[in-house]
Amino acid sequence: MYSKAEVTQLRQAFWTAFGQYMAPVPSAEGETTNWINYKTGVKHLYFRMQADNRQATIAIELSHPDAGIRELFFEQFRELKGLLHETLGEEWTWEAEAADAHGVPFSRIYKELSPVNLFSRDDWPALISFFKPRMIALDAFWADAQYTFEALK
Repeated sequence: MYSKAEVTQLRQAFWTAFGQYMAPVPSAEGETTNWINYKTGVKHLYFRMQADNRQATIAIELSHPDAGIRELFFEQFRELKGLLHETLGEEWTWEAEAADAHGVPFSRIYKELSPVNLFSRDDWPALISFFKPRMIALDAFWADAQYTFEALK
């Protein structure tokens, strides 16, 4: 069991290491990118990477507070499902209705890796190998797909 300070330090150390590992990788458009806090340019649409002591998840999250607008975004992603899965090279799980720990509703398209433990440095290579190609593929997908969402902004 780790103390709160150790958990914070290990989490910060992993994401710093991942950020440094990804820093030389340009975006699909050849730009410098903050891979950890990826900016989609669309409000309430995020590419999120999360890890804890049991699993790691990479996801496209739609968190618009209006359920109807969130559904429109999700449907737009459904229209692009073939392109998304082709770019990722794998199928992801689609969840139209989910809720976070505070009960706030959102939609997501995600891939999970388990068992893996962020707090074990031995698992960091597996985590990096999980996140890196998927984040790069999401960026490549978004370079083409983002214009589809212009009307929904």
